Amino acid sequence: MQSTDPVIDTIDPSEVAKFEAMAADWWNPDGKFKPLHMLNPCRLDYITTQIAAEYGRDLSGDRPFEGLRILDIGCGGGLLCEPMARLGATVVGADAAAGNIPVAQIHAQQSGLDIDYRHTTAEALADAGESFDVVLNMEVVEHVADPLAYLTACHNLLKPGGLHICSTINRNPKSFAMAIVGAEVVMRWLPRGTHDWNKFITPDELFDLMRQAGLDPVDRKGFVFNPISWQWRLSDRDLSVNYVTAALRPA
Repeated sequence: MQSTDPVIDTIDPSEVAKFEAMAADWWNPDGKFKPLHMLNPCRLDYITTQIAAEYGRDLSGDRPFEGLRILDIGCGGGLLCEPMARLGATVVGADAAAGNIPVAQIHAQQSGLDIDYRHTTAEALADAGESFDVVLNMEVVEHVADPLAYLTACHNLLKPGGLHICSTINRNPKSFAMAIVGAEVVMRWLPRGTHDWNKFITPDELFDLMRQAGLDPVDRKGFVFNPISWQWRLSDRDLSVNYVTAALRPA
């Protein structure tokens, strides 16, 4: 039954505006989203491994995610949606920034991929009764106005037993130095003001919010950047700046 409760809007308009202004640059590996292009192989490694383990899929097979319905919240230009579609999943990409959607749609068409891109929010999708096997929630929770309400919407979008993968940035002096000073001021990878350090969330805080939202956290790992090799890797121990988590909606 579709809920008749009012939709709680956790969108922060100022945050949406930041990314809408950068929309046309999504698929430029040397543009404003260069950090995400660099991080994407590491993100995909974690995501595909978690999905394969949870649903018993063989990643060496052809279209291993066939039959799975995956939602990417804050999909941007489709950097995660397209690999998920190539792996056989039915993919919905949602973004609160309207300007991102045509960019994503055009690139998917050029790539010969059928992806359902929508200008909408997690809350609106949940209110409409949508449900998914996997919800990808990558680098979004630090940009919303109400993280608990947002994570609750993500929980409601999952089928029982569904998998929620969420990445964000830790809040400590090192993350300020790396994600704000380093990425925005020194390297100029991102426009100044892209991130608000006060909105960063520690791993323990995120796990607590997830439990309050009804999710069961099962894993967390760090994304660690090597400035010598200019590559990212997963770490079991170092969650000091970027990190990713996996949680389940209880069956």
